[in-house]
Amino acid sequence: MLVADAKESLKKLSLIDSLQQLGVAYHFEGEIKNVLEQINEATNGSFDSNGDLYTVALQFRLLRQQGYNVPCDGFNRFKISNGKFKEDLINDVSGMLSLYEATHLRVHGEDILDEALEFTSTRLKSIVIDDLKPPFATQVTNALEQPFHKGLPRLEARRYISVYQEDEKKNESLLKLAKLNFNLLQSIHAQELSQLSEWWKELDFISKLPWARDRLVECYFWTVGEYFEPYYGFARKFFTKICLLTSIIDDTYDVYGTLEELQLFTNEIERWDPNPNDQLPEYMKVLYSSLLDVYNEIEEDLRKDGQSYSVKCAKEAMKILVRAYFMEAKWFNDRYIPTFEEYMEVASITGGCTHLTVVACVGMGDFMTREVFDWVMDEPKLVKASNLIARLMNDITSHKFEQERGHVYSSVECYMEQNGVSEKEVIDVLNKKVEDAWKDINQACMKPTAFPMPLLLRCVNLARITDVSYKYKDGYTLSHEVLKEFITSLFIDPINV
Repeated sequence: MLVADAKESLKKLSLIDSLQQLGVAYHFEGEIKNVLEQINEATNGSFDSNGDLYTVALQFRLLRQQGYNVPCDGFNRFKISNGKFKEDLINDVSGMLSLYEATHLRVHGEDILDEALEFTSTRLKSIVIDDLKPPFATQVTNALEQPFHKGLPRLEARRYISVYQEDEKKNESLLKLAKLNFNLLQSIHAQELSQLSEWWKELDFISKLPWARDRLVECYFWTVGEYFEPYYGFARKFFTKICLLTSIIDDTYDVYGTLEELQLFTNEIERWDPNPNDQLPEYMKVLYSSLLDVYNEIEEDLRKDGQSYSVKCAKEAMKILVRAYFMEAKWFNDRYIPTFEEYMEVASITGGCTHLTVVACVGMGDFMTREVFDWVMDEPKLVKASNLIARLMNDITSHKFEQERGHVYSSVECYMEQNGVSEKEVIDVLNKKVEDAWKDINQACMKPTAFPMPLLLRCVNLARITDVSYKYKDGYTLSHEVLKEFITSLFIDPINV
């Protein structure tokens, strides 16, 4: 009923869009793949010349999301002779919203989609204030705040369910499925979080390392952003533990350890010996031993399935990350101001996405082969783009606070110092680099891809986590201001069925 029996192309597209926004598309991956493949073959990448803006934009977005390199020239017919978009499109709010969402799948050289983003953003902001009523006004507001392509699937599902249930054209069976599915996943995630909380309490880092940020729930929120599906529970637990321990290591290098202590810890990570050096401070021994325990546990579990090679790659990724942490600490200690390029070479590593991508792939299944881990470690354009987004968005929102507490110069200060420009000018430049990195991500996900989408999505989702967490503030440090509401909606408050 949901996919195979929908006869008309527009009906199929709208249904797939609803499945995705309601967060239940993962139950129908095969059916959705087949339908979109049929539509792509039938249209040969072109669009119905009689199709309205909503249909053309929706087809473009759904096919691009599936990896099809459909052209964007079909949007030219919504322009007038001077090359600008028709102003009367403002009367088609559904079409405008559909086009706005489609623009976030653009790649380099697609000027028409750059123009469309500016056009739709401006017009939708003016419309939502004066003319729209709920639930559509809520949908438009949500989209302007967080485009679907850059949002986290569980948060987007929670938001859209509340909008969809007010829609007069809603499918009651689909709505009920979405609500039940959300609550089921919530209960699975809450159980996992409870188990992780027991592990965290046993470590007692809150008293042993009181200067470090206590962010278990926030790390698990990031983990669910990385993969929420029930069958990734094993990988989620490992990812959360490493994410949290990495956060504490980051704080150790940033704000607590002396340079001499940090040199010892860096050397210890390089050695990866089960018996820590006696010269290592006691608090570092606690942290080091806890890190090795997590890796040993996962390695033992994966060895039974012949997949322990993945843990070896995760260890190497941690070593590379710690070396970069130490370089930043040395810069700060020496009061050295690197050039922007020099800073980015190191800071793109400390952004953490290469390390976290490797960690995310551990325990996902045997389709994550040695070739996958080698590819990630070589930092292809997709991984580099995710790293750049993480680094720059973090710097833009946190650089003032971090300078106050004593921290290596961020990309903002390095660029200002090197080029003699204002903070506002720098932030404009960095935001442009972030947008270009998203275009790199979109390009890397087009067929033929280097590896299957389950791997590529690890990088895409890390970029999404960054966008949600650092859009306006440092959501990790100021989690009570940014992430608290999200966490409550995903792990505590169920949806009334």
